[in-house]
Amino acid sequence: MSEEEKVIMERPDYENELISIIQSDESADVIRERLGDYHDNDIAEVLQSLDKEDRLKTYRILGLEHVSELFTYYDNVAPFIDELDIETAADVLETMDADEAVDILEELDEEKREALYPRIDKSSMEDIHLIQSYDEDEIGSRMSTNFISIRIGLSIKQAMRELVAQAAENDNISTIYVVDENEAFHGAIDLKDLIVARQGTDLEDLVMTSYPYVYATEQIAECIEELRDYSEDSIPVLDDDKKILGVITATELVDVVDEEFGEDYAKLAGLTAEEDLNEPLKNSVKKRLPWLLLLLCLGLLVSSVVGVFEHVVAQLPLIVLFQSMVLDMAGNTGTQTLAVTIRTLTDSELTGKQKRHHIFKEMRVGMTNGLLLGIFACLLVGFYITIAKGKPIYMGFATSACIGVSLLFTMIISSALGSLIPMGFKKIGIDPAVASGPLITTVNDMIAVITYYGLSWIFLINLFKFAG
Repeated sequence: MSEEEKVIMERPDYENELISIIQSDESADVIRERLGDYHDNDIAEVLQSLDKEDRLKTYRILGLEHVSELFTYYDNVAPFIDELDIETAADVLETMDADEAVDILEELDEEKREALYPRIDKSSMEDIHLIQSYDEDEIGSRMSTNFISIRIGLSIKQAMRELVAQAAENDNISTIYVVDENEAFHGAIDLKDLIVARQGTDLEDLVMTSYPYVYATEQIAECIEELRDYSEDSIPVLDDDKKILGVITATELVDVVDEEFGEDYAKLAGLTAEEDLNEPLKNSVKKRLPWLLLLLCLGLLVSSVVGVFEHVVAQLPLIVLFQSMVLDMAGNTGTQTLAVTIRTLTDSELTGKQKRHHIFKEMRVGMTNGLLLGIFACLLVGFYITIAKGKPIYMGFATSACIGVSLLFTMIISSALGSLIPMGFKKIGIDPAVASGPLITTVNDMIAVITYYGLSWIFLINLFKFAG
């Protein structure tokens, strides 16, 4: 690589530049102006590496509003809030969107929280209490109260004046929400349409009355797909009277989707929810132990089923070599189907016909894969038994054919169970993701053991009279 190419690929050393600016002896105005040339994410990242004195200096220079924006880039803001005196911390929380303030308050210890509440202004506390009033599984717990709404019936000029007035407090202006005379949600206007509208244009002509919305009490898991499909910057959250309480922004939606799939992924691993890296040992053990005890009992059941076929193994020990292959393929197939099924079940509008179609489709996939893998295994194992184990060719390929048929049957059954079990959980009101990978794998192990050893006993021992 040439020197010129290296220069092109090098990135500016923002970290050292920012540290140099913050620790300089220049005036506050000069430092503030120079910091304005950098992205907030870079400033926030550098602040974490500085000592408390430099951070507090930077907070004073930038001002409360800018500091509150920097705090939104941290996953854990509590340590930085704790560095501030109680009055300053309350002022910072007041300048934040209510949903972000709620997240930070939940990170703080109870004593700090109780000290902050009386110092936060009434309007901010009303928004905070509104969001806190919803369960964490309800969409209202994730909404932002940062939005702009105007009444229908205004002129274009009046609407623009109202927009400018509200923008001083709410900067989420890309979509303007319109309410009727009863304050009920009527529709939405794109900011661009309002800006380019001519003076004589009727405001109603700009309103999209079919704009999507959700109710604050809706379960996040049930409406997440609908929210994703619309791909809007924000979607209004309504109360039972269709009055706007807040909005779900695109940024928050990304976080919600990530958390939902993160929880489902954790449940597929046999956990109750996605675990935090900093979670105490005791909590992690409490989450995992119940599932492990259940799986231990199921594992003992699988072992007892193997014991039923002890006489088959005693007469034909060769088949034990391929037990793990059949069991693994059954477990893998079931887990794949489970993942697809849980993803499908996130669509709350799925009809009974669609569910049946999904089950039969997965069974067809399992049958096709089982047939192809069964033929491949039949050939491969047949040659292995004949060449590596020195068995007669008819015995080698009869055994491998039994293994191939076992693969076919177990993969069909595993595909069916991978669809039916989570659907059954969903039917009785249990999160289908708790039909976790380990559970499906263990159940499929049992089916595979019965199928494999049952076919071996029927065909290899009783029909072909193989032994030893």
